[in-house]
Amino acid sequence: MTRPCFARHVRGRAAACVALVCLPLVMAGRALAAQPRGGVVPGIEVLLSDSLHLVRDKRVGLITNHSGRDRQGTSSIDLLFKAPGVRLTALFGPEHGIRGAARAGEKIANSVDGKTGVKVYSLYGTVETPTPEMLEEVDVLVYDIQDVGARVYTYPWTLALTAAAAGKPIIVLDRPNPIRADRFEGNILDLRFRSLVGQHAVALRYGLTVGELLRFLVGTRALTAKVTVVPMKNYRRAMWFDETGLPRVNPSPNLRSPDAELLYPGTVFFEGTNATEGRGTDAPFQLIGADYLTDHVALAERLNALKLGGVRFDTATRTIAPGYKFAGKTIPMIKVVVTNRNAVRPVDVGVRMLRAFRAAHPTEFAWREPTVNAPSRVRGIDRLAGTDALAKAVDDGTIEVLLRQWNADALTFEASVKPYLLYR
Repeated sequence: MTRPCFARHVRGRAAACVALVCLPLVMAGRALAAQPRGGVVPGIEVLLSDSLHLVRDKRVGLITNHSGRDRQGTSSIDLLFKAPGVRLTALFGPEHGIRGAARAGEKIANSVDGKTGVKVYSLYGTVETPTPEMLEEVDVLVYDIQDVGARVYTYPWTLALTAAAAGKPIIVLDRPNPIRADRFEGNILDLRFRSLVGQHAVALRYGLTVGELLRFLVGTRALTAKVTVVPMKNYRRAMWFDETGLPRVNPSPNLRSPDAELLYPGTVFFEGTNATEGRGTDAPFQLIGADYLTDHVALAERLNALKLGGVRFDTATRTIAPGYKFAGKTIPMIKVVVTNRNAVRPVDVGVRMLRAFRAAHPTEFAWREPTVNAPSRVRGIDRLAGTDALAKAVDDGTIEVLLRQWNADALTFEASVKPYLLYR
């Protein structure tokens, strides 16, 4: 019987094997030993140095954005366009576009890349997966985008949806989980609430690289696809992004710092409320506020009294830029300051902040109602949380029960992914 396998280092080369979800998964996949010297080498460089046979003499469609680049900052678009024997025939852009500049939720049209002349197809416009017409001149799809390690993010789900629907082999060029690939938090998504910010039953902070995430989804038969992972070299699970030696770029316009990325799996919940998650300020996902938060000093004191690990709550005021909640207003805000990143549990921080806002402003704080065009008319908070239990617990004051259940969910998920890990 043919046995499915996944990319792993063999005799110094990055060997890549096709994974077929329709076959029994009989290989657990040994973890890659971290090499003792040198910084992390991203998947794009590994592909070009010793796995180019995967794309040589093939018509390649590249799913990428501004974060797909080598250590010198050269775009993966340009690298593959110039690679010998490779025909780059199509580019596919996720949310925020191929250059990562569009606002969250902004629909993007098809275009042509000005530098290479290659057609750019948007996967965040009228379609979320490539159409047969887009794939007519594509033999294999390559994915190279920096992830953030949180389920509430569209990039990995664009990949998963494409892998399941395209009917083409997918090569994932792996990159680090910037908030460590050995930390698991939050609930496992209830599939009744699946959306482009959460497609499959994974934990909120899922502790995997994007390559490992696809290994898990294929290996557990959550999706059927031919997936090859080109792993990084020198990567260790416990690394923060700034320990990898890779140059940092903002993965999306409002994730502007390592602290914002760390807090994001929890403070992102405020997108589903009538308070602001900080968009339109200098520190999105670190500044949370509302025009009714006139007691922000007392609220910060109450949050600090909880003694949550690794964070401190300060106060601030900001004038919100046009186009966002409270545009043009100067409003009081809570600033979440990271004091020890290894101790922060962002999901816990976000849930407790929601409850603090609700308790202090029971008539003013509210969940945002779904728009007329929202899929299945699901509220934003329920899509973000992957469940309707979060809003109920915040409203009822039962978050302690909820967090105990979520902690158990995280442990369950952590155990379930062990066969699919690539790194130690």
